[in-house]
Amino acid sequence: MEHVDHLLIVDDDPGIRDLLAQYLEKHGFRVSTASNGRQMRSLLATTPVDLIVLDLMLPGEDGLTLCRDLRGGATAVPILMLTARDEDADRILGLEMGADDYLTKPFVPRELLARVRAILRRARMLPPNLRTTEATHLLAFGSWILDTTARHLLDANGTMVALSGAEFRLLRVFLDHPQKVLTRDQLLNLTQGREADLFDRSIDILVSRLRKRLRDDSREASLIKTVRSEGYVFSASVQPRSEAQ
Repeated sequence: MEHVDHLLIVDDDPGIRDLLAQYLEKHGFRVSTASNGRQMRSLLATTPVDLIVLDLMLPGEDGLTLCRDLRGGATAVPILMLTARDEDADRILGLEMGADDYLTKPFVPRELLARVRAILRRARMLPPNLRTTEATHLLAFGSWILDTTARHLLDANGTMVALSGAEFRLLRVFLDHPQKVLTRDQLLNLTQGREADLFDRSIDILVSRLRKRLRDDSREASLIKTVRSEGYVFSASVQPRSEAQ
């Protein structure tokens, strides 16, 4: 039986919930809705979800809090954050908390549909040069190992460090291009399939999040180094685990 993507819309506005649910169902998705964090958690506890559309301005626990809690629980389910127009700080915070992308209100449903499809496509497919083969199921670098199937990190003690989908994709790009300077435009294109806007800081935020996962101090980074006016370079050598043992 063919898989039907299940989306969860979390928004306190019943009009928006109903409109988006009807529109997305018409385009082939299964849709559930929640008006707050309590309803969201209740549904996630019993039902697998492929993507969450999460409004930032919720009563009680807001979208940023819920996004942070979802990532703190080690879930990699993609999150599309809905934010108020022109609130750059909210968009930056959303990305820092682990959202995969954001969409500003007001928006047309067709734009949201395009973002949803793009996020799901990125979550399931990597560019040809990033696709994992059985031989490179485990990639070793420094004192770390990346499990490319389970999509998590193992530190030197064997402790698992969970990654969000966006963090995993960025790390895969770096591991497939070690010792090469990658511009912000290249990184955004490879990880999110779109070009950077003039003031787009999403890659810088994502790099910062990944450095924290790798315990790589940004002031004296040894793994992901900033190349001024150019971008970033992954400085460690990368080996398949079978060669690193």
